[in-house]
Amino acid sequence: MIEKEHIAQLLRELNDELCLMDVKGEVCLYGGAVMCLAFEARAATKDVDAVFKPADLIQDAARKIADRNGLRENWLSDGVARYVVEHRQRVLFEFPCLTVFIPDTDYLLAMKVLAARAGTTDRDDALLLLTKLGIASPEEVFALAEKYYPKVLLKPEVQFFVEGLFE
Repeated sequence: MIEKEHIAQLLRELNDELCLMDVKGEVCLYGGAVMCLAFEARAATKDVDAVFKPADLIQDAARKIADRNGLRENWLSDGVARYVVEHRQRVLFEFPCLTVFIPDTDYLLAMKVLAARAGTTDRDDALLLLTKLGIASPEEVFALAEKYYPKVLLKPEVQFFVEGLFE
């Protein structure tokens, strides 16, 4: 697990590596890292889900940081990229060689709904996001999710996940 304070430190180290490489990079965080850093919803996450550019250079820098810190090579994971659709972002950190973004709260909730992973922190995360957004019904959640992922409600597990949030 990577604790909240360590995530911020790793991002600063990523900035430093990019500066040494004379590269300007961008990272948009998702999942547990956002829940830790922006919402203080939990103390740690297993990895840092992100989409970043320039991808190859940031991955190289992240591997160096992993070696120095005794982390898994993929502590900065771009596996989430296949689920990301167009959405608004805001700056979380602005470093000299790295800008760190996070998505708007409604998009984070839509991603949690898309994942619909029972028995994980997704339920607690979704409940917190519902509160932040003032959403009071499954219908509101479905409407929000469909804004980003129009076919998401075709999956029965999504229906069960969302309805379970209001039980």
